[in-house]
Amino acid sequence: MARTEAVEVDVRGRTVRVSSPDRVCFADLGLTKLDLVEYVLSVGDGILAAVLDRPTTLERWPKGWSPEARHATRQDPSGDAFYQKRVPTGAPPWVQTARITFPSGRTADEVAPTELAVVAWAVNLGTLTFHPWPVTRADVDRPDQLRIDLDPQPGTDFADAARVAPHLRELLAEVGLTGYPKTSGGRGLHVFVPIEPRWTFTQARRATIALGRELERRLPGQVTTAWWKEQRGQTIFVDYNQMARDRTIASAYSVRANARATVSAPLAWDEVADVHPDDFTVRTLPERFARVGDPFAPLAAGAAPRFSLEPLLAWADRDERDHDLGDLPYPPEYPKMPGEPKRVQPSRDADRER
Repeated sequence: MARTEAVEVDVRGRTVRVSSPDRVCFADLGLTKLDLVEYVLSVGDGILAAVLDRPTTLERWPKGWSPEARHATRQDPSGDAFYQKRVPTGAPPWVQTARITFPSGRTADEVAPTELAVVAWAVNLGTLTFHPWPVTRADVDRPDQLRIDLDPQPGTDFADAARVAPHLRELLAEVGLTGYPKTSGGRGLHVFVPIEPRWTFTQARRATIALGRELERRLPGQVTTAWWKEQRGQTIFVDYNQMARDRTIASAYSVRANARATVSAPLAWDEVADVHPDDFTVRTLPERFARVGDPFAPLAAGAAPRFSLEPLLAWADRDERDHDLGDLPYPPEYPKMPGEPKRVQPSRDADRER
């Protein structure tokens, strides 16, 4: 097949070159690279607001997604897709960056989009999903969003997460917080809460644990904060480690790597019970965006009230004082953290068996 000539796309006054525009990125749907660029332009205000000034990891699929494609890993770097945590070589001078620090202490200059052209440029590189940090480049060590990930475990699905969501909303309201829900683009549900950027990642994670534990108490058998999969059962897992440093959640309006080309879609609370993740795809989101706008618009910098974490941190203090509930395990790639319990799967914990 003859190689398709590159095309140039005007993105709000900036020219973005799209190479191989006819390259098929989702074969079953016939979606090309140019289709994906046009998609992000159609939801431009929404996706830009989601990543604006945030250090953002790029999930790149240079050859497109297919059922056979797989992610590269540390053990096997030969996969079809990879996470780009450093600004790609040869980036245009108008691609801004933010220097972030990993848990290991190493640093990296990561893409921090300042305009929609940066998003289109990243899509041209094969980026499907944008993974922004919950910070801005103004202060990369102080989260300004609390991100709550309701993650369905085997035997549960999005409908189960949707049934938990109203209880989470009520719980947030009890402590004076307002959350904004969105589909993950997979089976899960995300709720973002704008917070004052004066707490550390450690404090934000601790607040999320406290929130998850209270939700678990009120919905026993339906919700869990258990880190080990063998302990979760058929529940909705509140993945508190999504608030750990260098852990990120797919941005609003990001395309997900699956056969349906679903999109992480912001919702109004009264929609949560009536939708399914497959309702929101590259094909369907542009019409919805034109019709209803961006439900996450209040999350844009300075557009929504920012809330205090003090009530949730008070719950964390209560849990430690009254229930002897301290910290929970960090992700496996983390160095051992102060106060963290043993990072050993319970069924393999020899000390526990004695």
